[in-house]
Amino acid sequence: MIPLTFSQLSGGDSIWLLLFFTAAIGPYIAARINRTPVSLATVISLMLVAVLQFLNALIGTTTGSDFDPVFFGALIPAWVLEPSHFHRLFFAGWLHGGAMHVLGNILVVALIGIPLEGRLGARRWLVVYILGLLGGNIAWCLTHPDSTVPALGASGACFGLLGGYMVCWPNDKVVFPLIFLIRAWPIGLIAMIRLGFEVYYVYSIDAGRMGGGNVAHLAHIGGFFLCFAVARIVARGAPSSLDDDSGDPYAMGAGNLGTVPTISEEDGHPWIGADFPLDAVSERVMKRLFAEGDEPETRLAWLEELAEQSVCPVCGSRIDVKTEGNARIFCTKHSTHIDWPKELV
Repeated sequence: MIPLTFSQLSGGDSIWLLLFFTAAIGPYIAARINRTPVSLATVISLMLVAVLQFLNALIGTTTGSDFDPVFFGALIPAWVLEPSHFHRLFFAGWLHGGAMHVLGNILVVALIGIPLEGRLGARRWLVVYILGLLGGNIAWCLTHPDSTVPALGASGACFGLLGGYMVCWPNDKVVFPLIFLIRAWPIGLIAMIRLGFEVYYVYSIDAGRMGGGNVAHLAHIGGFFLCFAVARIVARGAPSSLDDDSGDPYAMGAGNLGTVPTISEEDGHPWIGADFPLDAVSERVMKRLFAEGDEPETRLAWLEELAEQSVCPVCGSRIDVKTEGNARIFCTKHSTHIDWPKELV
């Protein structure tokens, strides 16, 4: 029996599922540890899962397992409201129908995702990517509620990146193959041409001018418009200010930081003797910040890590990093509590 839910997995099926999970998540863990771009981790993740799909189809039956990642993880709108099938909303985004399918999505993630991460930062980029994935899948379910045809792929997430980039930094120029040329095009032009084709396909299919084919065009549109609607909210506090086109989006968040003032361990930090001091993990991050924070991009990376691990020393609220001028930490609830390493008020 081919397993369709977690409860139907055999031992051999569970091993295959663990392999797919490791292939999908492993690159993100490595990116976190090595502080490398999450957009590149996504490229590697999609590639590894695609390779596993090929291996599963090639040798799956010889392992004594009936596990089929498409039957188990692809989006099936008629089933997705059942709790045992919720996982399909996410799993489907890592599965593809063939080499050209996955390569096309990887191309978009690499060419659009990398400069967008330079603007957004890693955490916000991942939020936009997941929202695009969910927006595409939800749009497909709403427009095809009774369908039992498997739908899969990261295209909704890719169009989400386009929609999010367009609404936040429409004047950026990104290297992309368009109109038979590979050159730097305005992201707004890239997004509108790609979206225009999708709208045309949907209209033509609805009017009976062309067959439906096997491409979920409405999922692409859903991913685009959800991220277009919410990306500016997600981008608040990002390394690049909204609509700013003065920096280099390929600088991975450090293009607008300029020089940074010197900080040293001897000068101390705002958490010393505070009501909400650093814990052991945050202290280790702080030591790395003092030791390695002389370069703008390195300081930004460690400040972001510190913001994740600690809270405002005055009120215990969540803290974040802003990069207008020099990268520094601020309290998200009371802006007067902390503005460091610039100053503490």
